[in-house]
Amino acid sequence: MIKRHLSLLRLPIKWIWIMCFTIIIISCNNENKELDSSLVFRYNEHKNIGSLDPAFSKDLADIWATNQLFNGLVEMDNKLNVQPAIAKSWTISDDALTYTFTLRDDVTYHKHRLFGSDSTRIVTSNDFFYSFNRLKDEKLASPGSWVLNKVKTFYPVNDSIFEIKLKQPFPAFLGLLTMKYCSVVPKEIVENYGNDFRSNPIGTGPFQFKRWEENLKLVFRKNPDYFEVDKNGKQLPYLEAIAITFLPDKQSEFLQFAQGNIDYVSGLDASYKDEILTADGKLRDLYASDVNMIRGPYLNTEYLAFYMESDAPEIQSELIRQAVNYGFDRNKMMIYLRNGIGIPANGGFIPKGLPGYSNKIGFTYQPEKSKQLVQQYIKETRNNNPEISITTTSNYLSFCEYIQRELQKTGLIVNVDVVPASSLKDAKANGKLDMFRASWVADYPDAENYLSLYYSKNFAPNGPNYTHFSSEQFDTWYEQAFIETESKKREHLYSRMDSLIMSHTPIVPMFYDEVVRFTRKNVKGLGINPINLLELKHVKKAH
Repeated sequence: MIKRHLSLLRLPIKWIWIMCFTIIIISCNNENKELDSSLVFRYNEHKNIGSLDPAFSKDLADIWATNQLFNGLVEMDNKLNVQPAIAKSWTISDDALTYTFTLRDDVTYHKHRLFGSDSTRIVTSNDFFYSFNRLKDEKLASPGSWVLNKVKTFYPVNDSIFEIKLKQPFPAFLGLLTMKYCSVVPKEIVENYGNDFRSNPIGTGPFQFKRWEENLKLVFRKNPDYFEVDKNGKQLPYLEAIAITFLPDKQSEFLQFAQGNIDYVSGLDASYKDEILTADGKLRDLYASDVNMIRGPYLNTEYLAFYMESDAPEIQSELIRQAVNYGFDRNKMMIYLRNGIGIPANGGFIPKGLPGYSNKIGFTYQPEKSKQLVQQYIKETRNNNPEISITTTSNYLSFCEYIQRELQKTGLIVNVDVVPASSLKDAKANGKLDMFRASWVADYPDAENYLSLYYSKNFAPNGPNYTHFSSEQFDTWYEQAFIETESKKREHLYSRMDSLIMSHTPIVPMFYDEVVRFTRKNVKGLGINPINLLELKHVKKAH
């Protein structure tokens, strides 16, 4: 346990919540007093959980919870490779339109009285037929219905074979199927509970639902009949239980972690970042003996964007757009503003951690070159006072002000306009901003999701191409990638497309985000992945 007062945590703390949290911890311990505490994984969900129905797993908090309870046909490993789950194998037709999945014959649902005398049953392809139809049902209004937009038909060939036909080739389709929206659910249970399935979930996952007192605590217990085993043939999961609490304040959550009451904290909040980390992103000595920090790429690119159809001559000029890309030190920006958390974006738009990423196609800090480009623009246009304006939200004001200070050293006048997030969203969609800050978090783990922002047929407001970048060569490669089923060739195409984007400079990549996780030293096997999925079936806790 950490034996020093937390200097930055002397701010007023919501003591009522702390007392509630302590009572919850005690009650959880009493409820599970027969369990060794080393077999219970405890974490806090400050954003709360809205539903345990996978069809509504839109937010990360819900996804983390439903990931423990449900499985789909396939799943994603920590390196973003699609792996078998309930489907033990699959084939893809030569025209890339038909996916045929062969299911395991040993996957059963969590026990429930509605299954009859056996209290459970084996999952068949008819369950996926029901689950996918449910996902598409307009009456259900699942936020995940879009994942099946490219699907033409799906049907059970027999109990163990499920077939999906697409409207057009889509290489990222398997990645879409790993999303929790595509989990299998049992018809008889769902139809019995109706909307209350959200709080009475029955799935096939490594843990099963035990108890939920909304806004207070949520408990899962080990599924004794789970079908997966580790590399040594031992049945998963290792833990006996997961206990989730709902303390709403990140500062208080970190205090509970520091005191050893929870095992895990995700992310770096401003309320404690300087307490636990040095300026360059290392654990402070105070925490080194008690805490592990795990960090890795997160599929999120933070960037500045130029509107390529702007009337402003500076925005139209490739010289100015290059000058901005060369004109600020991304490494210093990360140290000063993010405690070293985040990867300076010296590549393209595809973030580090995703196939297709290349660190050889972007821009490095070259202040003299930036000055020369500005001077060349002034000489060619006779505009002695070139000026640009960056529109941002308050959350990213510090980044834009840093870039503003650096770029003004080149002779470029830079204004920073701060607007509400809703105003920025509307204005960038309708081409009303010459230059703006933006970010793109992957909807699904495939570089196509990033490159779709530069396809000419996706011009905003009818698509995500907010820059109105247009290139016939890019469009040709983008369409070619859809019918390329060999992953390495598709990855090479993605890199070429990203390189083409950067050569025309419609954007200024700032940094690629990182997943940061803090755990107690006794937590083993947690791992990390670029989609920040919480996977607990391989986790162990030492005594």
